Amino acid sequence: MTKRKSRSILHGAILLTVLLLSSCHTPDLTYFTDMGARENLEVENVLEVRFRPDDRLMIVVNSRDPQLSALFNLSYTSNIIGQAEGGITSGGNRGVMGYTVDSHGEIDFPVLGKIKVSGFKREDLAAYIKSELIRRNLVNDPVVTVEYAGLSFKVLGEVSRPGRYFFDRDHFTLLDAISMAGDLTINGRRDNISVIRETGGLRTMYKVDLQSGRDLYSSPVYYLQQDDIIYVEATNKRERESTVLGNTLYTPGFWMGLTSFLLSIGLLIFK
Repeated sequence: MTKRKSRSILHGAILLTVLLLSSCHTPDLTYFTDMGARENLEVENVLEVRFRPDDRLMIVVNSRDPQLSALFNLSYTSNIIGQAEGGITSGGNRGVMGYTVDSHGEIDFPVLGKIKVSGFKREDLAAYIKSELIRRNLVNDPVVTVEYAGLSFKVLGEVSRPGRYFFDRDHFTLLDAISMAGDLTINGRRDNISVIRETGGLRTMYKVDLQSGRDLYSSPVYYLQQDDIIYVEATNKRERESTVLGNTLYTPGFWMGLTSFLLSIGLLIFK
């Protein structure tokens, strides 16, 4: 092989390496690229959590007569055993037990009996129980508090901490969920977030583009519901890394090493 031909091959290999390196690019990690400073976007599809079968909730009734209100609170006693001078003493911490909504959407509430809670919002259920206690002359001045207990969602895919998470407030957003999971990794696609939601026995998948504030705030899944599943798709780079050969042929380090090798060979040839 002549030096001229060898030089041509070397130049071609270097050019190919440069082209391949230029094709490697950093993924777009930005959010809300279509929003300007002080721009106002109205949040659409404002949803509040409504109870459904298998949900857990806590209901506490208070009044000026603690003994009377205690009749309507499911309580448990957690015994505490400690060592005291002269022997062992025992005490207890009292807490409030939660209700689990049955398959008919009902709970069995003390004295009032079966209450249909499916479809109720938290504040509406509290108002209903309060009105029933007054209407039946059971408590004249009840203060009813309803809290969520065990409502959860799942985050899968390219986030820092995938897993199951719990929430306890009405307006819990997709951004809240992603924050709890530690944000997307560098390999997560910000323009194609999937949210799977079950409604009436049917599962529906929604797509959300976090790079678009308009798309996010107008999405029906901006506010999450219990048992929603969030899936963050991986970028093409991440998919290549999961192959048998890994990402070797696609990394800048590989091509830089190859370029260095070719240059070394060229220097030896053309000395």
